[in-house]
Amino acid sequence: MKKQPIGIFDSGVGGLSVLLEINAFLPNEDVIYLADSKNCPYGPKSDEQIIKLSIRNCEFLIANSCKAIVVACNTATAAAIEVLRSKFNIPIIGMEPAIKPAALNTNTGKIGILATKGTFNGKLYKDTSEKYANNIDKVVQIGDGLVELVENNMHNSEEARQLIFKYISPMINNNVDQIVLGCTHYPFFKSLILDILPEHIKLIDPSLAIAVRLKSVLKKAGILSVKPQGKLIFYSSGEINTLQILVKEYFQKVESIQKITLDTN
Repeated sequence: MKKQPIGIFDSGVGGLSVLLEINAFLPNEDVIYLADSKNCPYGPKSDEQIIKLSIRNCEFLIANSCKAIVVACNTATAAAIEVLRSKFNIPIIGMEPAIKPAALNTNTGKIGILATKGTFNGKLYKDTSEKYANNIDKVVQIGDGLVELVENNMHNSEEARQLIFKYISPMINNNVDQIVLGCTHYPFFKSLILDILPEHIKLIDPSLAIAVRLKSVLKKAGILSVKPQGKLIFYSSGEINTLQILVKEYFQKVESIQKITLDTN
């Protein structure tokens, strides 16, 4: 199993932000990345729809011999992680809202959380909030439209800048000192967010913590790769233009980028 790849899936290209950290932290691992761009975004979908899509995504990755799967989508994690872990007999790592570090490190007692509707409605978010931030003032914002901007390679556009200003300004005005990025698409807006953030406000991206967790799980299972250099394979269920652009910009050792048809039954 050491030679088998890691599988990663997201509703689209957002999970590339997680892959960046995994690839840097585990450069010896082969990775298969699946972007379900045909069905993006997942945020507005029902739990039943997201579970069905997530099962299908895992089945595709397991059929391609993946030894572990990272659900690089906060919405899919919120809706489907428990079902996936009960159904498949390989390690499955999900995204966790970075509420704990935000709550532990705040000095003002106020944190901002930018996420999708699906994430905010999920049990994981509610449980994490109650456990770690019950006495913390949370300024929450649904990031409507942000995922679509990333999927269309418009994350540095003027439209993106205006939307980020609209979503982040209330957090600044409410005296937060920690802002949690609760969707894997949102790190692509880091430069726009940092442009308007005062220096004392920390931006929290949980991607590195996921990479650290993945390495720990693989090491414990005895399936860390011993290859000198891993390769990356990318699949998309929808258009691949943005995927190709971002992969070319951020990654090396890319084996292939392919558009595929996934069974939706």
